[in-house]
Amino acid sequence: MPPSRHPRAPLTSHGSLKGLLASKEIVICCGPGGVGKTTIAASIATMAALREKGKVLVLTIDPARRLADALGLSSGLGSSEHKVPASAFSSAGAAPRGELWAAMLDTKESWDALVRRHSPNERIASQILSNKLYQSISGQFVQSHDYIAMEKLFEIHADGKYDLIVVDTPPSRHALDFLEAPKRMADFFSSRLLRWLTVPYRSRLVGMASRPFYQIADKVLGTQFLEDIVEFFTLFQSMYSGFVDRARSVNGLLHDERTTFVVVSTLETVPLHEAQFFASALQDRGFGLGAVVLNKVLPYYLRDPAAARTAEAMAADPANLADRLAQCIEATHVTAEREALSRVITEVAESFRNFQVLAEREMGQESAMTTTAEVVAIAPSLDTDVYSLDGLLALGEHILA
Repeated sequence: MPPSRHPRAPLTSHGSLKGLLASKEIVICCGPGGVGKTTIAASIATMAALREKGKVLVLTIDPARRLADALGLSSGLGSSEHKVPASAFSSAGAAPRGELWAAMLDTKESWDALVRRHSPNERIASQILSNKLYQSISGQFVQSHDYIAMEKLFEIHADGKYDLIVVDTPPSRHALDFLEAPKRMADFFSSRLLRWLTVPYRSRLVGMASRPFYQIADKVLGTQFLEDIVEFFTLFQSMYSGFVDRARSVNGLLHDERTTFVVVSTLETVPLHEAQFFASALQDRGFGLGAVVLNKVLPYYLRDPAAARTAEAMAADPANLADRLAQCIEATHVTAEREALSRVITEVAESFRNFQVLAEREMGQESAMTTTAEVVAIAPSLDTDVYSLDGLLALGEHILA
């Protein structure tokens, strides 16, 4: 594990997400799918570059064009890090103290680089890369999205180019997959299955019971396919020590005090329950849970007692309010239909009360998360998706408030 480039005293209470960011080198945004992790990660990184000196990188797995556009990267995001141009900030009326960089995870390219790094020599690396089975499955091999995201993080952090790295974790069928990916990788290379597969199948002492299997496999899959499998796993076995050592180092970085996790969720029932489970699992496994960001939260004015009383008054006597409102409208020489106004007032009042019920329900769900993390930040529900740097900055202001 490389030493910290910028030693910082660990904080027992950050009080805000801003304080948390100032004390860490890696922020991993995680949580259920479909809750806005990518946008939140980009917003956090953007605000860090705006307020802090140094270089900030956001590493994402989202190929969406709108994110590249939001960051002012006309050429799009790629596996290489790209600096967000100063013009993008100036167009948004902002002057960053630091630099913002962005990159998108390319699973295939990252796996190829990993093979070249851990192969005993160039000949074996070339054999693996040209193996048909490797070419077919390198995008899915051993939960590769999960592992390669953490591997890429380790590589970038070890280079020491960035003061803060914000990671948008890959979509996962299970929230803990990417946390357990380094251990699964090490376990795979140590498994009896891999050792069994690396014995060339034609030289095995095949018993009477297993011989029919190989005869059928030869007919169905073809001899060449079985040979590709054997070659693939035999060559991979040659990288055992490199992969296992690296996987352990990656796991160590995830547990390091310089790394913190930010769980992102909405206040909808299903994602919130998943986020609560995930936050607890992080703590149980010794990972640093720094903050919870609740996204798409209804505005607080819906909980305002004065606003609630106004809605009740509107609903209680819409006809009287319609008469008074019609007089105001007609003073501008525009004809107002009192019956239509009464219907509109009734609908507005009823809609407000319905949203108020949802907001109160969210308040109860929000309080359930406040005991989970040291910092709980709120991102409001927006009318549109974030598609510009202005939007990322505006969202970030709410999160860091």
